[in-house]
Amino acid sequence: MRAARLIKMVLLLQSRPSMTAAELARELEVSERTVTRDAQALSEAGVPVYADRGRAGGYRLIGGYRTRLTGLHRGEAEALFLSGVPGALREMGLEDAASAARLKVSAALLPSLQDASRTAAQRFHLDAPNWFREPPTPALLPAVADAVWDDRVVTARYRRGDTEVERRLEPYGLVLKAGVWYLCARVADTGSFRTYRIDRFTAVDAGEERFTRDEAFDLPGFWDDQALRFARSLLRTEVAVRLSPEGVRRLPHAMDPVSARDALETARPDATGWSRVTLRVESEEVAHTQLTALGPEAEVLSPATLRRRFAQDARRQAALYRAGAE
Repeated sequence: MRAARLIKMVLLLQSRPSMTAAELARELEVSERTVTRDAQALSEAGVPVYADRGRAGGYRLIGGYRTRLTGLHRGEAEALFLSGVPGALREMGLEDAASAARLKVSAALLPSLQDASRTAAQRFHLDAPNWFREPPTPALLPAVADAVWDDRVVTARYRRGDTEVERRLEPYGLVLKAGVWYLCARVADTGSFRTYRIDRFTAVDAGEERFTRDEAFDLPGFWDDQALRFARSLLRTEVAVRLSPEGVRRLPHAMDPVSARDALETARPDATGWSRVTLRVESEEVAHTQLTALGPEAEVLSPATLRRRFAQDARRQAALYRAGAE
């Protein structure tokens, strides 16, 4: 414990011109008397810690005692401090490790670059969850994160509908999507890769058994593929629509992006300039809400029930505007 504290003290002094005993005590979470003893211990070990006396005094390193990352320019140094996501690191239980890493990088940077963490923080902040929604952090996330980092096989129980299922999993990676945490894992018994919502885990037991990671596994690529499959799995209803040129332009802003992209890939305008497309949607109710935004730029052809609903909407709207003009 003390050795780690002494190393942190050296790194703090490398990252700043000087620090008072009170500042060091606050950073190290010890008393000022302990700071004095630690500074003496470092000096006796050959680390050139110098104590300036007086009210404006403090501790500093002399003789250029530092390790410098001289190959970094400012843009690279600032990018390093953008690589962490504070909220996500905190939820995974890695906040202390990330803080120590940033401190080590700060201590090793040239003096002209040591404000990189501040300038990066002033210019970028990631707020992952959706608006009006603050999903709770899954209680088992730190345990899952530890297993991911250590490549340890876990026995996990999770809710699937009204039942609980147990699986032996090889946890490959974590994904934070719109404030919700997911685990991408290989099922030990079948070798297939699956995705699990961590807030549905009811128990996670990580033993000492480790698995051999498939180095060809691409977490971002796997997630993109799974997310696309999931989005398409929700689109179970087909709707045939005619779109004006303006309707074609506005469709991606009104519909699910996956559905709109798939539909427009085969869209070809007829002699009137309108295009017939087939949209895959979650339900007729969802299609009604989405296509209403296109107004007269879209004509629903089928299913007949949805077409009748839009015809009824058109009659009601026409009646409203006739009444308003009288």
